[in-house]
Amino acid sequence: MPHTQQDYFSQACENNKAPILKQLLPILANSREVLEIGSGTGQHAVYFAKHLSHLIWQTSDRQAYHQGIHHWLSSQPSHNLRPPLLLDVTKAWPLTQKVDAIFTANTLHIMSSTMVEAFFIGVGQHLFPQGQLCIYGPFNQNGHYTSKSNQHFDLHLKQNNPLSGIKALEWITTLASQQGLSLQSKVTMPANNLFLHFQKTKNIE
Repeated sequence: MPHTQQDYFSQACENNKAPILKQLLPILANSREVLEIGSGTGQHAVYFAKHLSHLIWQTSDRQAYHQGIHHWLSSQPSHNLRPPLLLDVTKAWPLTQKVDAIFTANTLHIMSSTMVEAFFIGVGQHLFPQGQLCIYGPFNQNGHYTSKSNQHFDLHLKQNNPLSGIKALEWITTLASQQGLSLQSKVTMPANNLFLHFQKTKNIE
């Protein structure tokens, strides 16, 4: 039985795409190419590419998600959308050149700590100086959950994969700093999420 768009649909993506775009618009106003890490269903990619027509939106994810991404890209094509790269953050990233922006949404809490560390090393290697890193998702702050719903969500994540779970914001900013990235802004978003904007202000040899 052929897949339909509903098979590759995330209600969370529909709910958060407009608030995320509001944050992305000024940050990416002068960017030329964005690498999206973990494009998932592809819904974010088609929506953001349409509203950020001045830049190239490069999708990427593990192989299991490529069919869904291709489905969205073919159903809502844009001149600036690129088909997904096969990208595993723990392996060599398949980029031929650096990019000036990287975006990821609702991925770091799915990853293990080792994968998150690899993610930031990859960002440090593939982001141009003065480049932008934008991250959306739930984070713990000051050693605490920011809501009861995030606490329940974290328990659910760990039941499915003990290595996953909501990460501490302070640890994330430390990993970013080790790659020459400084936190520019932290915005509280719907559903107890944060939007984090980092800029690569230092070159790390």
